[in-house]
Amino acid sequence: MRNVLKGENIKLTSIRKEDIPLMEEWYNDVEFLRYYDMVPAMPRSGVQIEKMVDEHYNSTDKCMFAVRINEADKIIGVTGFNDIIWSNGTAMFYIGIGDKFYTSKGIGKEVMALMLDFGFNELNFHRIHLSVISYNERAIKLYESFGFIREGTYREFIKRDGKRYDLHLYGLLRAEWQKSLQRGI
Repeated sequence: MRNVLKGENIKLTSIRKEDIPLMEEWYNDVEFLRYYDMVPAMPRSGVQIEKMVDEHYNSTDKCMFAVRINEADKIIGVTGFNDIIWSNGTAMFYIGIGDKFYTSKGIGKEVMALMLDFGFNELNFHRIHLSVISYNERAIKLYESFGFIREGTYREFIKRDGKRYDLHLYGLLRAEWQKSLQRGI
């Protein structure tokens, strides 16, 4: 039986208490926050992060994973699904690689592959969607490479440094994902 939460370089696990200090560093890094979320870059304490993680684990419409390097078992990011509507088989995907050493090294692609497989095959989702700020070109390229389709745009939705940016809405249906697998993503 295959391990659906383990890839060649990474694995997806629960978040542990000892991960909170590293996560606190990420949630106090303005650059990370500006790519990870659309809300203002508000630093968070370890206590706030622990509470957020607990809320995810106690929720029926969210799931959250630590992204860990296989060999070191070190947390380098987070991923998961929010706004799960079980009766409709839909969820919103998110990913954040907090350890800058691991950005632009294919980790996001591996996380995406694992999460789509998990979402469509294990959780039986019909549709996975996400939102991305227009300046996050690396993420847009990644999402589109997996077959996500831009379904809409909230024009000038985000204000950063006195400039307005669009928020793009993307979606992927199970059948579209299966076709992209046949093409060999």
